[in-house]
Amino acid sequence: MPDAPPPLRRRSATARTGAALKGEWQRVIAVPFAEVRRRGPRAIPLALASTALVAFFHAVQQFDWGADTTRVLGGVRADLPWWPALLRTPVSLFVPAPDLPVWGALAQVLVVFGFAELVLGRARTLMIAYLATLAGTMAARAMIALGPDRFLGIDDSLGHVLDTGPSAAVVGLVVALAWVCRAPVLMALVWGLMIAEVAWKPNLAGREHLIGMAAVLVYVALGETWRRGREVRDGAEWVAGTDEAKERTAARF
Repeated sequence: MPDAPPPLRRRSATARTGAALKGEWQRVIAVPFAEVRRRGPRAIPLALASTALVAFFHAVQQFDWGADTTRVLGGVRADLPWWPALLRTPVSLFVPAPDLPVWGALAQVLVVFGFAELVLGRARTLMIAYLATLAGTMAARAMIALGPDRFLGIDDSLGHVLDTGPSAAVVGLVVALAWVCRAPVLMALVWGLMIAEVAWKPNLAGREHLIGMAAVLVYVALGETWRRGREVRDGAEWVAGTDEAKERTAARF
């Protein structure tokens, strides 16, 4: 009798991790990048326009008139009344933070917005970017209202700090990409880095990022739940309609 084949060995943890990382790389980076190579700049007009806006606002802020105009259009602070803050928030997303190098903001927007545009679509990318920015901006008011003596509370002096920049939108989009592309390693990495940043150097921006990321996570999770429920309902209606059609056809004979 021929010898029995050797039993299949289970893959090691290292092999499984490598396969998971390779799969995430394909879904999150390789496939969108191939689309950019195929179509060129036409594939990511939103990312290019957003990067140009960040560069534009950085350039005009170097002049007195430009700094004043930018502050009126997109200068958000926690001590502003609600309505001016809401009106300025969309523009504030593209106004680079004054205390951070602009090249970092430009690179983040170009890369993350580009991948998000290809994976999520333009409208959804803008929606998620705005949601993350708005959630962080509005949460700053709640943290100031709590005061420094309570959990998550901050000193009211931070209400005068200019709160602009695309960083909250960027991390929110990374969370959305990780969820949609089924990339748990990327999800754990971005959350771990943001939590470590807040723990190492507590500041308003870090807390806003975490809140914006949480808002995006709830949004994409609920959106997927709703989509799956709709698919199930549509499928059930189609099956029911098919059965009824069969019964009507059989009744004729």
